[in-house]
Amino acid sequence: MEPFRLPTENDIRSAYRQGEDAVIVLFYETFSKLADRVQRLEDQIAKNSNNSGKPPSSDGLKKKTKSLRHKSSKKSGGQPGHEGNTLKMVEHPDHIETHLVDRCQYCQTSLKGIEASGYEKRQLFDVPPTRVEVTEHWAEIKDCPICHQTTKGEFPHQVSQPVQYGDRIKAQMVYFNQQHHVSLERTAEIIEDLYGQSVSEGTIVETCNLVAKQVEPVNQAVKAELIAMQGTAHFDETGMRIEKTLWWLHVVCTELLTFYAPHPNRGCKALDAIGIFPVFKGTAMHDAYRSYFQHKDVINALCNAHHLRELIFIQEQYQQSWAFDMEDLLLEIKDSVSAASIDRDCLFHAQIANFEARYDAIIEAGFQANPIPKPLEPSPKKRGKPKQHPARNLLDHLMLRKRETLAFMYDFKVPFDNNQAERDIRMVKLKQKVSGCFRSKVGAETFCQIRSYISTARKNKQQVLNVLQLALSGSPFVPPFLQARLLA
Repeated sequence: MEPFRLPTENDIRSAYRQGEDAVIVLFYETFSKLADRVQRLEDQIAKNSNNSGKPPSSDGLKKKTKSLRHKSSKKSGGQPGHEGNTLKMVEHPDHIETHLVDRCQYCQTSLKGIEASGYEKRQLFDVPPTRVEVTEHWAEIKDCPICHQTTKGEFPHQVSQPVQYGDRIKAQMVYFNQQHHVSLERTAEIIEDLYGQSVSEGTIVETCNLVAKQVEPVNQAVKAELIAMQGTAHFDETGMRIEKTLWWLHVVCTELLTFYAPHPNRGCKALDAIGIFPVFKGTAMHDAYRSYFQHKDVINALCNAHHLRELIFIQEQYQQSWAFDMEDLLLEIKDSVSAASIDRDCLFHAQIANFEARYDAIIEAGFQANPIPKPLEPSPKKRGKPKQHPARNLLDHLMLRKRETLAFMYDFKVPFDNNQAERDIRMVKLKQKVSGCFRSKVGAETFCQIRSYISTARKNKQQVLNVLQLALSGSPFVPPFLQARLLA
């Protein structure tokens, strides 16, 4: 925001000497600047996660936001026909304990020699007492009676040192630290509390670095698949601090794949260095950050959840009717696409033409409600785009990016919003909230490698502990449709 300066006494006296018209001009100039400044400050205070791109963590305790989701007519809880997941008895329990009857509870007759006529069964689900189990490996050493040479047996590949931790406990170290963002110190405490075994923070770091190295080929295969895919991929970025410096974490993802990469830049330099977006073959869904439009050959689609939030801001702050109409139209198109996708792969041409005409009419009505104000007098030219009313900025964007905004209407494979990327990036923000920042670039890169692998595995219905153990054993999990690419 530009600094504002009230007219000095000399300015006022000078205008007074010039006459009534000069005083009026000075008054209106000062008043318009003050009104503009107050409006911008009010707009800034009014923004929250519901009507702008601000994160929910910035809302504080006083602001109450409403969800963009519409209330369902269904009652809360399980719906009719829903199969419950209650705890059920197993057919073959691990242990059976029999509780004997010694006496009749009514007449106190001894029943020790009486055979039981039946049993009432109850099952208790619990974990056994846990402790670290130490396995000592012996490799035979034998002397050959013929050549008199000594031959020694081979240890398993995971037993490479005189003393080391096994893959199961190491997988749990990585699981707590990387999947659940537990600090190194607290991860060591958890391992000691669970198993009575003290581990150092250095051991946890080394184990995380080893997993990152093992899963790197899988992540490179994910990257190659994302580059070559023809469908929709989601792109997003968020700030992260590395060595007290602002960096950016970029994510490219689909329903089955996730790829994270850190970079000191947010825009084109990062996109070029990561190497997916500039050569992407499908439709790129994102939040309209300007750098995404620098690559002319990429097909873009815009997140309408962002548009709805901005429209809500215009509704709340300026009560402009066109913003209500545009919100209703976008949601109506979304419902029409949802209904049509059951048995068709596109809307009828008449439907598309009708929606486009209504879209254009709403934009025109918005421009009429927000004309460009005429300056009171010629002012010196300033660098950059002149400032406009927030409503007009949004209108310009919706008019210029009409095709990208309505991409979900033209192609049913394109989603309405960029929620997939926002879901995948949410855990990164949680990591930042827990730890504050990364102490080194290597630590951030390790985190991105492991989180890319874990997220991809979870999307493919794998358990995190299992895939971490596979990575530590040297055979990381690879989604079936990526195996051929990994071997290439």
